[in-house]
Amino acid sequence: MLLNVLYFARLRENLGLAQEQITLQSTRSCVSDLLDYLRARGPQWQATLAAEKNLRVAVNQDLARFETALKDGDEVALFPPVTGG
Repeated sequence: MLLNVLYFARLRENLGLAQEQITLQSTRSCVSDLLDYLRARGPQWQATLAAEKNLRVAVNQDLARFETALKDGDEVALFPPVTGG
């Protein structure tokens, strides 16, 4: 399964990466599987994508939950929560 992953704001800054294509071996995956895969890359990835940190996800430009299923060709955007006033 090929995914286009986009990183925004502090995630992009911390990881030094704006986007990448990732191939997941499983044909049945969800957002949390992708996050587990990314966290396995090492300490910097674990810290930046820590489960306890507030992290928002959009799949194909729609806000998604961690259990949202992914399919081949999906665009997954990862970003911190946005605040405004």
